[in-house]
Amino acid sequence: MPGDNEGASVTVRYWAGARAAAGVDSDLVRGCRTVAQAVAAVDLLHPGLPAVTAVSTLLLDGRATHRDDPLPDGSVLEVLPPFAGG
Repeated sequence: MPGDNEGASVTVRYWAGARAAAGVDSDLVRGCRTVAQAVAAVDLLHPGLPAVTAVSTLLLDGRATHRDDPLPDGSVLEVLPPFAGG
């Protein structure tokens, strides 16, 4: 597949405490092959984010995902930290 060696371009969206930690609504990261690589990339961009991503639920194109899952080019990865409440 052409361009496969470069990895995917992925939009990472932040919600609630993740947004507060990142200081932005979203980031575009490139060259990622897995969810874990995209998370590591945004963790490097925002020093306060790793503590949040470590405990967050991750959605890939609206579905729950695992860190070892592959990333399709153009996908959206959402970071949803735990919410308080009953």
